[in-house]
Amino acid sequence: MQTLNVGAGRTDKEYKEAEEQRRADLRAESQSAANFFFWAAGLAALGTGLLPIRLNVFVSIGALDLLGSYGRSLGPTYFIVLHFAAAMWVIILVALGFVGRTSHRWAFLAGIVLYGADMIALVVTFSIWAFAVHAVFVFKWFQGQKALKDLNEPGVSTF
Repeated sequence: MQTLNVGAGRTDKEYKEAEEQRRADLRAESQSAANFFFWAAGLAALGTGLLPIRLNVFVSIGALDLLGSYGRSLGPTYFIVLHFAAAMWVIILVALGFVGRTSHRWAFLAGIVLYGADMIALVVTFSIWAFAVHAVFVFKWFQGQKALKDLNEPGVSTF
C-alpha cells in the first residue's frame, strides 16, 4: 500500500478520488450560486414593473428608485428611460448568470460590485427589506466566486 503525506493512511487512488469529489462539489456549488443571478433577474423584473404584477416592497433596485425620484425632469421620455434601464438591469443579470455557470469568477465579482453599489442606493432610499434581499444575493455570489477560487487552486482543501 503506497501512502502519501496528504492524508492519514490514504492511498494514492483514494486521494485522487477524494480530490475529484472535492472538485465536483466546488463546481456544483459555484453553479448553484450562479443560479441566484436568474433569481435576482426575475425579482428585479417583478420589482421594476417589467411584468404585469409589480411587487416593490421586498424587491427594489436602488438605482432605479433614484432614477424614478430624480428623473422626472426628463419629461415625456421619463417612462421610456426608466423601463429601458430596468430591462438593461435584468439583461445584465441574466448574462452574468450564464457566464457564471460557465465557471468564470469575474461574473460573480461583477455581480457583487453591481449589487454592492446598489445597496448604497437602497440605504439612501430607506429600502431596508430590499437591502436584505440584496445582501443574500451578494453572500451567495461571494460563496460562488470562493468556490471557483478554491477549484482553481489544486490540492487546497478549505472548510
